[in-house]
Amino acid sequence: MRAEGLYDFRMAHDPIVPCLWLDHHAEEAAAFYTRTFPAGRVVAVSHYPESFDNPVGRPRGSVLTVEFEIAGRRFTALNGGPAFTINPSLSFFVHVATANAANTLFEALADGGSVLMPIDAYPWSERYGWVQDRFGVSWQVLTNRPAIGGSSIVPSLMFVGAQAGRAEEAMRAYVAAFPGSALDDFARYEEGEGPVGAIKHGRFRLAGQDMIAADSHFPHGFAFNEAVSLQVMCADQREVDHYWSALTADGGEPGPCGWLKDRFGVSWQIVPRQAEQWFASEDAAARDRAFEALLRMGKLDIATLQAAFDAK
Repeated sequence: MRAEGLYDFRMAHDPIVPCLWLDHHAEEAAAFYTRTFPAGRVVAVSHYPESFDNPVGRPRGSVLTVEFEIAGRRFTALNGGPAFTINPSLSFFVHVATANAANTLFEALADGGSVLMPIDAYPWSERYGWVQDRFGVSWQVLTNRPAIGGSSIVPSLMFVGAQAGRAEEAMRAYVAAFPGSALDDFARYEEGEGPVGAIKHGRFRLAGQDMIAADSHFPHGFAFNEAVSLQVMCADQREVDHYWSALTADGGEPGPCGWLKDRFGVSWQIVPRQAEQWFASEDAAARDRAFEALLRMGKLDIATLQAAFDAK
């Protein structure tokens, strides 16, 4: 059943795209999400190389990623093997207009999943529930609190364990790194609620996109990892260089193939917008050349990837 009643949404041209590491379930997950949320559609499909083996042992030529859109938000589903498991440290708020819409969506997402907080009336929302779906992705469904920038689906970072208490620092660092960003509002813990002054719920925007962050002092047993990463879609090499430098600064960790971890442990991918053209191409030989070039890189080099794709 498709859930309707979300707040107004736009066509997705997102500068930041969440990537879901789904072992071998990318196609199944994309199909589930695009039939469950409004305005669902698959945008592009990329494949592992056909001419050589890949590092995670997936079959040659099998599906690597499925790009899809739901409710105006772009996502990537990745068949990356069993290395990482999704957990609630990075979840998604879903803003809906009515209690009936919240109930319908929550029920659909809970089918085959697990309920983290039952859907009910809470002080902050007429209807709110937190659910981990059948693929492990966490969704917080709520009414009465539309996102400041108008998004229906908003990524939420929960700073726990060694990172607890760093939500405000992280938000300020991210806003400084992304042009067109702003801190919107904070709710802080008060006496008896948790560490006084820490962020109970913070809303901010990166490059115009709504985001949420919060601290949690409870022992959760999970932390940020590569299973949900944030792709920064870059127009040119200047943007690739800027975001790579900004997000690896002050203790961040550069990784392979455009991946990195910032100093808070959040995983990012710094990706040229041309990547879809290269890796979803129908020219298998060209995309294999680009993939082979990618495997030799940390920070991505657009000119080298384009030259490999073009066989120059």
